[in-house]
Amino acid sequence: MKHSHSLLESQGFRSFLASLISIVCGLIVGFILLLIFNADFALYGLGKMLFAGVSTSAKFAKVLYQAAPLVMTGLAVGFAFKTGLFDIGASGQYTVGACCALIAGIVFKCPWYLCLFFSMLGGAVWGAFPGIFKALFNVNEVITSIMFNWIGLFAVNLVISNIPQMLANYYGDAQYDRTANLAKANASAIIPKAGLDKLFSSNYMNISIFLTIGIALVIYIILNKTIFGYELKACGYNRNASIYAGINAKRNIILSMVIAGALAGIGGGIYYLAGTGQYVIEKTLLAMGFNGIPVALLATSDPIGTIFAALFISYIQVGGDAMQPEFAKETIDIIIAVIIYLSAFSLLMKTLIGTALMRRKMSREEETPPDGGGGGEIPPADGGNKEVPQT
Repeated sequence: MKHSHSLLESQGFRSFLASLISIVCGLIVGFILLLIFNADFALYGLGKMLFAGVSTSAKFAKVLYQAAPLVMTGLAVGFAFKTGLFDIGASGQYTVGACCALIAGIVFKCPWYLCLFFSMLGGAVWGAFPGIFKALFNVNEVITSIMFNWIGLFAVNLVISNIPQMLANYYGDAQYDRTANLAKANASAIIPKAGLDKLFSSNYMNISIFLTIGIALVIYIILNKTIFGYELKACGYNRNASIYAGINAKRNIILSMVIAGALAGIGGGIYYLAGTGQYVIEKTLLAMGFNGIPVALLATSDPIGTIFAALFISYIQVGGDAMQPEFAKETIDIIIAVIIYLSAFSLLMKTLIGTALMRRKMSREEETPPDGGGGGEIPPADGGNKEVPQT
């Protein structure tokens, strides 16, 4: 019993339990929506969603392929959360990072590791702007991040469309609204597959998922085992108290957004350097950056939890794609969005679990007598022999 109480009081177990409850709630609501949209195939659709991701090695490879950039954007949002900042600009940082990686690979013929370095650099620069505005001018980072999302998107579109070597039609393809195929432009810019494509029978598979796991471990060590990480979290818990303690809060705000931007930028580089996708010039923000928000919320901003949260989100998306033609694509998008949305309620669930445990502990303390449970009335010091006055 004592062991179970200590387990329930563990922050790690509470986070895991909160995320698990949120996921189950999301799946239940998703199943209800399946019943509403197409009751005859509701169980079939749920089965596809839950098991399609592991039905073949190629499907599982796609889960890992999509999870890699999600881990990075989730780390970006979660890292900023730790400093008390909301990095809603991960989409812009992801886009700028992808652009820098593609320019390095296609125009300058850099190898893949240098392309990833430039993607990190581009994301870091783009993340620095909201951090500087927040630290020096106290401008809310949400406002500046949203602005820089759109500035980044259209700046990238402008740059790509004005560099002929970047476009697919430069290499003989018919498309002129997307970047060149890396296999034609510069094969050395493609992230190595290390034989994993043959093992999983899929071109999606490469070493990127292992790179992101390594980066997540580094972020975990920085946040939990270093003085710098302690100072960042101190600013997030109570900025005024951290300033009083002598911590340079302004510096930490800027560095936090720079690191968050670098992580999101690497995510953009990883996705487009896989060699299976091309950047398409569009007028809408890339969803991968925004999907990092539910990943971070589901993981309660924990770097290790971010890996599993990204795998879950990617798994559900691959499973949703397998539900066609019984369910329309728009229906699938709604169901997946609802599951992801409810899964992101893990922070609320964690708070509710903590409140319930606190009430339980208080009720136990009220029921326990002060002397440790002996019960009865405390005898007087003289042994209980009292003189009865004579009348």
